[in-house]
Amino acid sequence: MSPRPESGPAAGRLPRFSRAERWAHRATAVLMGVCVLTAAFLYLPLFAELVGRRALVVTVHEWSGVALPVPVLIGLGSRALRADLGLLNRFGPHDTRWLRAVLRRDKRPGARPAHKFNAGQKLFASWTAGATLVMLGTGLMMWFTHLTPLTWRTSATFVHDWLALTLGIVLAGHIGMALGDPEARRGMRTGSVGEEWAAREHSLWTGDLDA
Repeated sequence: MSPRPESGPAAGRLPRFSRAERWAHRATAVLMGVCVLTAAFLYLPLFAELVGRRALVVTVHEWSGVALPVPVLIGLGSRALRADLGLLNRFGPHDTRWLRAVLRRDKRPGARPAHKFNAGQKLFASWTAGATLVMLGTGLMMWFTHLTPLTWRTSATFVHDWLALTLGIVLAGHIGMALGDPEARRGMRTGSVGEEWAAREHSLWTGDLDA
């Protein structure tokens, strides 16, 4: 029996994310979720009372935080992931138009032009990447107390705690946006999206694909 060929996207669907990109996203989401959950058990009295082994929760929180950049670093071996990171780092005139339309609550077709990633996704990715690095740096200063002076550790604790709260709010917004867009979730889950959705939400991207 001949080997079964690897199936591509179904008819009417466009390939959007590679397997490596989906793996990196899922692994990062799991690690971020563990960080947020353990932080809640460490800092919120309502949840802290439910934990008997606080030292274990601290250890899980520390190591999940240190591991956060690992999935993306491993994923850099994927050409598709590197290409998408390049797209996320480029901000063009159409992104400015997208943001202005959002601020005006303009939902007309064509009012929010976007390439593979819209301006909101680019801002979220950039902010989250920066916040994660700051959280990692301040967390290491709090973990290895002998490496820095007391004043540095005090400042690191302040930044870490308030940035964690802000990050939690931003992540909640990200999850809410994902829950409101089933096709976007399907694209991250399966790697492909419907042509109609892509043409409506990312017209500049589909235009490049057709060129």
